[in-house]
Amino acid sequence: MARGKPAGYGQEILARRRRLTSSLIPLEGRTVLDFGCGNGAQTLELAAARCRIVAVDIDPADLQVLRGAAGPAQGIFPVLYDGSSLPLPDRSIDAAVCFEVLEHVPDEGAALAEIRRVLKPGGDFVLTVPNKWWVFETHGAALPLLPWNRVPLFSWLPGPLHRRFARARIYRKKDIVRLVTRHGFSVHAVLYVTAPLDALGNSRLRDALRAGLFSRDATRCPVMATAILMHCRKGGEG
Repeated sequence: MARGKPAGYGQEILARRRRLTSSLIPLEGRTVLDFGCGNGAQTLELAAARCRIVAVDIDPADLQVLRGAAGPAQGIFPVLYDGSSLPLPDRSIDAAVCFEVLEHVPDEGAALAEIRRVLKPGGDFVLTVPNKWWVFETHGAALPLLPWNRVPLFSWLPGPLHRRFARARIYRKKDIVRLVTRHGFSVHAVLYVTAPLDALGNSRLRDALRAGLFSRDATRCPVMATAILMHCRKGGEG
């Protein structure tokens, strides 16, 4: 899987994730793990809820960007992650978030197991993954003879053909529900995140669509959603 590109500071998708997360779980006063924080643009959005955030990532350069933007004074603690074991004690985290990261990791099960390990029993977990039914492949694809990699409906191809050219995994609702359930989480909510249109270059068209068809943060229509957002909790006593 290809490395992911973090969302840019100020993009609409950051605000949408923050609003949806805050509507599902409490953040204020809690210790929150931001798994795969990238450049910290999303971390800063969440920190406005007055929580303590342990922001982990495998990329030292991205973490340096975050350190330049915020630090302990804002309740943010950047931590380098080796991609295998989180440098955190068992049951030390109240809640975890993982936005558009799971599709890039070498082993989904191992990543989920580490997140589950550091969560307290009953701890909240909010994640997003790319939605298969959005009309464009959000992570692009290495397609022959096609330099433009956001080909319409490419993501709708059968799994084996999609995996051959895709830069990242993609999920149906039932796929991600099955995955997190198998790894010890109970599912409490699943939402389709409405397309934020940050990649649309025509600003007048983007603003018009955001004010109309894509004005809500979540939708019941899968073809209007770039991502699937899920709220889970750590099950059992482990």
